[in-house]
Amino acid sequence: MKTVRILFIGDIVGIPGQAMFQKHIASIRSTYAIDGLVVNGENSSSRGRGITPQIATLFKQCGVDVITSGNHIWDAREIYGYIAENKHLVRPANYPSDTPGAGFSLFTCKGVTIAVINIQGRVFMKDHLECPFRTVESILTYVKTKTNLIFVDVHAEATSEKMGLGFYLDGKVTGVVGTHTHTQTADERILPQGTAYISDLGMTGALNSMLGMKKGPIIQHFLTQMPVKFEVEDQGPMVLYGAWIEADVQTGKAVRIERIKVIDDQIHVINN
Repeated sequence: MKTVRILFIGDIVGIPGQAMFQKHIASIRSTYAIDGLVVNGENSSSRGRGITPQIATLFKQCGVDVITSGNHIWDAREIYGYIAENKHLVRPANYPSDTPGAGFSLFTCKGVTIAVINIQGRVFMKDHLECPFRTVESILTYVKTKTNLIFVDVHAEATSEKMGLGFYLDGKVTGVVGTHTHTQTADERILPQGTAYISDLGMTGALNSMLGMKKGPIIQHFLTQMPVKFEVEDQGPMVLYGAWIEADVQTGKAVRIERIKVIDDQIHVINN
């Protein structure tokens, strides 16, 4: 059986997250025999919101095949032209059709084509987007003519919505991974029809933070309901969270999913 292993890294937050990713990605790829690499980069700017062309280029130089995003994809205006011209950076597919960029990307890995679809949830999200279920279903009619190795990044707030998409797509795609909440879940598994699933990959950034941001101002906001400025936490320890999925090239079914966790310089093995 010929297989491929695709690694997914959760939301990279700010410059500390970038640095943590750069520091460890080569050793992680070697340790787990990773073939393809997908990162969520929508929080990777210095402000912790948005992504710039320079950061997207940096990720490509580090071997990233596809950069997914979410509701903060438009926060850095300079990305508008870049995403329109570069297919490795994708935005949620359920944005309006005339929005710059595309909602999926194809790349070659070990001689086979891999598809990555990006979709955004609607529950508890401010953007009023098209139905994520029907949007993915529509994209699959085209993507399945190119490959049966298909992965979906569901950028959503509600675990129920992510799980619903997981079961809806079970047997139709190879893997469904959740992003956006920045907290890694321990529910990784292969669903009954062969689709790998995890509700949230987690994030890459400061461990003792609130979703990668400094705690103090956010706690103050909770206490007073007054507006505050959110700032990226730059004090360690730093973490990198994600998961890799191994899939059968012939069938497109997942055969294994495993979470990863790196804290500073130590890779922590997670027993499934």
